[in-house]
Amino acid sequence: MNICFRADASTIIGTGHVMRCLTLAEELRKNGHNVYFICRLHNGHLSELISEKGFHLYNLDEPTQNMNLNDTKHAPWLGVTQKQDALDTQKVLFSNKIQFDWMIIDHYAIDKSWEQNIKRYVPNIMVIDDIADREHDCSILLDQNYYQNANDRYTDLVPSTCKLLLGPQYALLRDEFIEFHNTPKNINNNKVALIFYGGSDPTNETLKAIDAIKDKDILAQVVVGPSNPNKETVKENCDNENIIFHYNINYMAKLIHEVDFALCAGGSTTWERYCVGTPAIVTAVAYNQVELCENAKHLGVDHYIGIHDSITQNVIENELESFLAKNDIPQLNNRAKEIVDGHGKNRILELLNNI
Repeated sequence: MNICFRADASTIIGTGHVMRCLTLAEELRKNGHNVYFICRLHNGHLSELISEKGFHLYNLDEPTQNMNLNDTKHAPWLGVTQKQDALDTQKVLFSNKIQFDWMIIDHYAIDKSWEQNIKRYVPNIMVIDDIADREHDCSILLDQNYYQNANDRYTDLVPSTCKLLLGPQYALLRDEFIEFHNTPKNINNNKVALIFYGGSDPTNETLKAIDAIKDKDILAQVVVGPSNPNKETVKENCDNENIIFHYNINYMAKLIHEVDFALCAGGSTTWERYCVGTPAIVTAVAYNQVELCENAKHLGVDHYIGIHDSITQNVIENELESFLAKNDIPQLNNRAKEIVDGHGKNRILELLNNI
């Protein structure tokens, strides 16, 4: 099949949407499908990474500044109107003269109106979403997150014929995380923590966590991505012997597996951690993460401390003390692995092949 992804990354959007699309794209390619990406050149885009991984890539023009965009809640994330973005996408599809079988969309600023425009060119549409705040015209909707009301969230938002794939059993995980799923975790004499707040971390939660942990008897592995606007400041503050700085790494799964726990953001990293058995003290770094974090805490693995603008160094220190005092990390390891088994993308691929 010929399959096209429409997803963006930026310093505002973050990198998670493109990264989870790349995970599914690699599995599709491994199974003999032709995979293409359409991305807009926002500040902090990941087009180079997509190209380096060998996928066909078509870049849409960088958005014009100060456009009045209000057609969806997250319209500024698209950078242009949905109508314009659909037109730009249609030009790419038409110019390539390829009959695409699927369009897979992972974008909070795209809804039913965009999808209906594209359906004239691509017969099947799959949407990856997790905020359930707009209508879609799609054959499949994937929401890999855990919600107590999961079966009700998309009522009246998708066609009655849409196949809903809901929950962490469909989590899109890279092979390196799956490989560590059945590998026992080492018991560290002194606790080791991962500090990672996503690829961009615009509010610099990383620095709050460093300040909270630097005087503790804990080894901290600090990870920042290339889209992080504060990466140099973070690096300068990793000056203690118990704090190790990592930049734009390709061994994230190994690192998450080696640590005892994490100080981190919500989002798709949650299910990567669960697959390898690593609990966390979690901050919602964006308001679209709040619902996920509040629901995921009921799974009994993570400690959720709130939205970023309410979190201080002192809040993290107090939660860290409480978390470690319980001394139940091995039990949390096992509970996390029971929730995410690593077979999510295989389940999705089987469905795509059968429709």
